[in-house]
Amino acid sequence: METHISCLFPEIMAMIFSYLDVRDKGRVAQVCIAWRDASYHKSVWRGVEAKLHLRRANPSLFPSLQARGIRRVQILSLRRSLSYVIQGMPNIESLNLSGCYNLTDNGLGHAFVQEIPSLRVLNLSLCKQITDSSLGRIAQYLKNLEVLELGGCSNITNTGLLLIAWGLHRLKSLNLRSCRHVSDVGIGHLAGMTRSAAEGCLNLEYLTLQDCQKLTDLSLKHISKGLTKLRVLNLSFCGGISDAGMIHLSHMTSLWSLNLRSCDNISDTGTMHLAMGTLRLSGLDVSFCDKIGDQTLAYIAQGLYQLKSLSLCSCHISDDGINRMVRQMHELRTLNIGQCVRITDKGLELIADHLTQLAGIDLYGCTKITKRGLERITQLPCLKVLNLGLWQMTESEKVR
Repeated sequence: METHISCLFPEIMAMIFSYLDVRDKGRVAQVCIAWRDASYHKSVWRGVEAKLHLRRANPSLFPSLQARGIRRVQILSLRRSLSYVIQGMPNIESLNLSGCYNLTDNGLGHAFVQEIPSLRVLNLSLCKQITDSSLGRIAQYLKNLEVLELGGCSNITNTGLLLIAWGLHRLKSLNLRSCRHVSDVGIGHLAGMTRSAAEGCLNLEYLTLQDCQKLTDLSLKHISKGLTKLRVLNLSFCGGISDAGMIHLSHMTSLWSLNLRSCDNISDTGTMHLAMGTLRLSGLDVSFCDKIGDQTLAYIAQGLYQLKSLSLCSCHISDDGINRMVRQMHELRTLNIGQCVRITDKGLELIADHLTQLAGIDLYGCTKITKRGLERITQLPCLKVLNLGLWQMTESEKVR
């Protein structure tokens, strides 16, 4: 008796189809009726995000997505009303509109006219026409939102953050990258400092404030007092924060990742404050902080020795600083010291001798290292990633 894959139970075929990539899942649905029925099983499409160009009416589009249990959508281009999506997928869980430059407050207002309890993730990154008005709609109708991406929405102000703090109490992740009008007042709203007007987003775990130039150390005070569940804080390119602000962050025991990249006013003193506190950081990035030097490495060895990832690119560190740090950093897995031009083979030998758990190292632009130091690094037992980038060698020095 001849057997064929179509003789399998539909549940077995669905299990097989679930391992295919998205394009092939669509193709097997076109083979025959049996394969189509099996491929439409919701387990095949679990976790898949539909990527759509909304250009013209397609009556079968949303019924098809719903039949397959797809509840995550990314809109690649928006030529139709956003309400077309919301009406077509009433149980939508994730909506990604990043880069939809033509999305306006008016368009979003027409889409969000009633509560959408299923929606957990909303990405409006680079939707540059969106203003505080849209955040009012979001706060009113998307009460269960957990992730809100507003990176590059440069018209958002402190008023918008007040609306978020008023309505989105379940928010866990908020990205405000390059929201240039946001200041300490807005961060105070998020942290519940204005309880008479808004409770705040006190369940926040991930907060990105990259390139928010109006922020000062007062924002860090608000964060430390109100956002006690915060785990990841990105302050990169925030030129207004200083060493004094690190005192506020130094006792946030839930914080495990801190990004201070290109914060020009952070120096060894700021690192000292962090190391003297009760932090249990797993990741720290102080790359391109011109005032960071060897003393920072000594402070890290004393109080931040549990770090698993440390980035010091373009900092003024030397072999001496490496020597003062490596003996305490037994858990370090990733070390980025690219463009640290004072590091030589001696520093690499110290790293190779003591940082035996290192899985990745960036030596981009370290112009004083040679074949000898590189050979020692490549002998690290757990090393998987080695970035040399701009590093130059003579032909006779190249490792074969």
